[in-house]
Amino acid sequence: MNLYYDKDADLSLLKGKKIAVIGYGSQGHAHALNLRDSGMDVRIGLKKGSASWPKAEQAGFPVKEVAQAAAEADIIMIVTPDEVASEMYESDIRMNLKPGKYLACAHGFNIHFKKIVPPADVNVFMVAPKGPGHLVRSEFEKGKGVPCLIAVAQDPSGNSKQIALAYASAIGGGRAAVLETNFREETETDLFGEQSVLCGGLTELMRAGFETLVNAGYAPEMAYFECIHEMKLIVDLVYEGGISNMRYSISNTAEYGDMTRGKKIIGQESREAMKKILADIQSGKFADEWITEYRVGSPHFRELRREGENHSAEVVGAKLRAMMPWLQQNRLVDKAKN
Repeated sequence: MNLYYDKDADLSLLKGKKIAVIGYGSQGHAHALNLRDSGMDVRIGLKKGSASWPKAEQAGFPVKEVAQAAAEADIIMIVTPDEVASEMYESDIRMNLKPGKYLACAHGFNIHFKKIVPPADVNVFMVAPKGPGHLVRSEFEKGKGVPCLIAVAQDPSGNSKQIALAYASAIGGGRAAVLETNFREETETDLFGEQSVLCGGLTELMRAGFETLVNAGYAPEMAYFECIHEMKLIVDLVYEGGISNMRYSISNTAEYGDMTRGKKIIGQESREAMKKILADIQSGKFADEWITEYRVGSPHFRELRREGENHSAEVVGAKLRAMMPWLQQNRLVDKAKN
């Protein structure tokens, strides 16, 4: 896999180009602010009435409706939610794509699954930070960066890779590492990681542990600390130096329990379930299911979200976090701003 850093990127390729960031959520605000701090000409494209409109204006950006932003831009970066992007592309972006323009995205979902099919004379690339947008911004402000993936799907101008590399560097990726991949690999591994490990697998594992202890008669507060709160401490150790680094830091008792009991929880049944999840991603079944869910009004999604927000672990956790006011300082997520 090819690796690149700031020294490999030519930011002058972006100078003089108008960049439209379509969306101002977690990724959008980070891309826009980091690009501007790197000296780029940035405007924000949003639907009229969007809750993000005043946030972007307060941050000092020119904010325009999506069609206008797309029409005047040389580079159009789509960072709206996956389920929204294809409809927005058809209604506001497609007719404003002229030959030689650059259509970019921060996740390959819509291009890979052909929910968006750009004209052949338009350059198409991806810059995908490997972290939430709030971290992309906070690391940039510290003089650091979050690694980025880049990929090119269409390259009629012959320089899309160089433009993608410059863009990744301008948002901080070149300070860490920029890895070259392709749309299929990024999309399918990203969805799999989210569903089976990082989000779906992890949250269900934490909730299952919490419920097991509470149902056995232990205090919910103890269950929360042991199965949810301390997760960050363990993940930080893994992030710093891998699983072996984490095992070096914990007690021998914990390490022995880890290595002898872990496979009883994540055994063959879990691995078979992961294979099925991956197959549904590869076939496009999950993508079709999710887009259909959105287009019928997201009733199941909203029901699941409510269930998650009302879970007893969330209630207990809120009470415990209120006893730790330092957690509110320097928050990565501030819903009033991003």
